[in-house]
Amino acid sequence: MTNGHPTRDEDFDLLALGALDGEEKQALEAHVASCADCARKLAQARGRVALLALGAPQKAPSPAVKQRLMAQIRGAASEPPAPAHASGSRVPLPSSATRWWNAMLLVGGVALAALTIFLWHENRDLARQVGALHASLVQQQHAMHEASEVAELVTSQGTVTVPLAQQPGAPAGAAHVMYNKKMGMLMYEGEIQPAPASKSYQLWVVPENGKPISAGVFNPVEGRPDHWMMKLPEGVDAKSFAVTLEPAGGMPHPTGPTILAGSIS
Repeated sequence: MTNGHPTRDEDFDLLALGALDGEEKQALEAHVASCADCARKLAQARGRVALLALGAPQKAPSPAVKQRLMAQIRGAASEPPAPAHASGSRVPLPSSATRWWNAMLLVGGVALAALTIFLWHENRDLARQVGALHASLVQQQHAMHEASEVAELVTSQGTVTVPLAQQPGAPAGAAHVMYNKKMGMLMYEGEIQPAPASKSYQLWVVPENGKPISAGVFNPVEGRPDHWMMKLPEGVDAKSFAVTLEPAGGMPHPTGPTILAGSIS
């Protein structure tokens, strides 16, 4: 140590690892207690040692290891105590080879910890990419399924096309419904002027028996046609379709004026 300061920066790492002992350890600890700069370096060294722990795989010791350890402890307890050093004698300090080996272990451990953190980030990014690919695959499968249903509905011999005519005084618009009684499916396609503020359009299925059934609430955008498919409840036999103007979000039964309407011929 020069002017009380350590001459080797690795001494801080060795102290943090517990590799120093004797007078050298006591001198460095005493100096750190009164030197803010060296205390900061020791704190940084302890941080690097903490990172080292992240890179070490956790594994529980086997029972055999525990038995050997306890046997060594019992054997050490039965041995006579080592003779004390004579007054004024120096405690042997670690050799240069020991210092070099401890420093190499520290460097390797820090490198392993850095690699572990890097791989953790890489795995996290990879997991995000896999999640995005999975979501895209699900979306594509849904689109393919919908396209298959559209193709089946359009090409089926039992499908009828019902034009929905604009009603007197209603906003301009045109639409039609493709309906297949056997499949219990309908598909709406049309374009209407945007609904007034706080209002929505709602498509209704008017069955042969019973009250109208809601088949979708929508808010058109200028120049963008609306299109969707719907599976009707079991046993419903439609006779006509209508679009009404309702409060925003729709209603459980028709309450507003009819905008478009058409019957199955």
